[in-house]
Amino acid sequence: MSDGTTVSVGDDLAPTDVAAVARDDAPVEISTAARERVQESRERVESVIDSGEAVYGINTGFGELVTERIPGDELEELQTNLIRSHASGQGDPLEREEVRTLLLTRLHALSLGYSGVRETVVETLAGMLNEGVHPVVRTYGSLGASGDLAPLAHLALVLIGEGEATVDGIEGRLSGEKALQEAGLAPLTLAPKEGLALINGTQLTAGLAALTVVDAERLLDAADTAGALTTEVGMGTTVTSSEAIASVRPHTGHQASATNVRRLTAESEIVESHRNCDRVQDAYSFRCLPQVHGAVREAVTHLREAVETELNSATDNPLIFDAESVAPRASQTESAAVVSGGNFHGAPLAHRLDYAANALTDLGAMSERRVDRLLNPNLQESHLPPFLAGESGVESGMMIAQYTAASLVNDCRSAGSPGIDNTPVSGGQEDHVSMSATSALALRDVVEQTRRILAIELLCSAEAAEYVDDSLEHGIGTAAAYEAVRDRVPALDGDRSLAGDIDELADAVRSGKLLDHVEHMLDGGFVSASE
Repeated sequence: MSDGTTVSVGDDLAPTDVAAVARDDAPVEISTAARERVQESRERVESVIDSGEAVYGINTGFGELVTERIPGDELEELQTNLIRSHASGQGDPLEREEVRTLLLTRLHALSLGYSGVRETVVETLAGMLNEGVHPVVRTYGSLGASGDLAPLAHLALVLIGEGEATVDGIEGRLSGEKALQEAGLAPLTLAPKEGLALINGTQLTAGLAALTVVDAERLLDAADTAGALTTEVGMGTTVTSSEAIASVRPHTGHQASATNVRRLTAESEIVESHRNCDRVQDAYSFRCLPQVHGAVREAVTHLREAVETELNSATDNPLIFDAESVAPRASQTESAAVVSGGNFHGAPLAHRLDYAANALTDLGAMSERRVDRLLNPNLQESHLPPFLAGESGVESGMMIAQYTAASLVNDCRSAGSPGIDNTPVSGGQEDHVSMSATSALALRDVVEQTRRILAIELLCSAEAAEYVDDSLEHGIGTAAAYEAVRDRVPALDGDRSLAGDIDELADAVRSGKLLDHVEHMLDGGFVSASE
């Protein structure tokens, strides 16, 4: 757990710790307990090697080649060849923060003491993080079983002085050997089991998922904020977010979003001004906000639970145990048992990643519908001009912002559900894979597109506010949201390109800066589904 400045590897790791290391360059340290576990695990591997038994991952081939026995004088070459051959990814390199998640999560998994690596391996990984050495890791190639092999192999190449890396403060790419040298680190010669331990696991999936959980939770607060402001300036009612309605269908997500809307619109004179109007019901995109936003909150909470478990799990294969902790088996000595299983399979994350991606797509779709309610002259309130244009006809106002939101929703829908796909590999030995890394990459993109959709809603709702009777006050939170938008984007004074405005607001949502001011003004802040 991070103490605010340093993340201790080998203790419990949370998504916020991953974000701190990946984005804020929080330094890492290896706990004493983790070092002891790593040393004990390595001693067990050495005892197995000394026994002369054929053990998968130590002195046999891999995958379909598991029946091939490797002579003792070729064990180091076996590990090196494994890294080289598996570094066959494609696509653009991962971003810096994504590579840092990969380094951190693999380091942490090895520090749990079930992988059998030497202490120098975890020290080198920690040194790379702290000194800003970032391997060039190609994005595509993982099937999510036997883990994220290809991306992790690109990372591991740098540990042995091969491949390419960037180093903070030095322009361009360097060879793996040169990058380590610049950081005061030495390339490793991999010992038996270490090559497989470096690449066998779900760390790309788990690392990306940790970042998207942090981002998605922030998006949900932004969605409640945007939705509350849109409801207010669109002359909708907030009665639909009442405690009474939530209490008779008490889903935790619904209750959280309903509470947020009430806090955001507290003391709103705009809402009060039409409480007794003759409109019987609002459109679903206004009326069902707590139900839909709340369901998405629960989907993200479901993902967070899996990510927290995965971050602190051993996903290597084979796993190294104390002999007394498992039933007698062939690959066992008096002090160690080497157990082959399937903890590398990404299904526990893949399905929840797909679920979260679909849920966030629905969040974006509802936001786009609210945007249309503000712009569409056939649907909007009479106090708003068509498309929020100052001079309708001569000007188009926010018209094309809704087009862009619709395009982004379509892009999110195209992400599909990669986690239900399967292509057998390795001669049929690995006949069911998870595609979890593809699911993680898809969710990453859905989060980004949904963020831009919400930025468009904030842009349009702030513009709609310009047409509300200025003698009426916004709610406590909606006033702060309007101010936060206007601090970054001016009101329309004739047509202009809105691309930069959307970028500005999307960046402010991503960083949390737009919501910081809003949350500060709320009595009790934002509520999450887990509270």
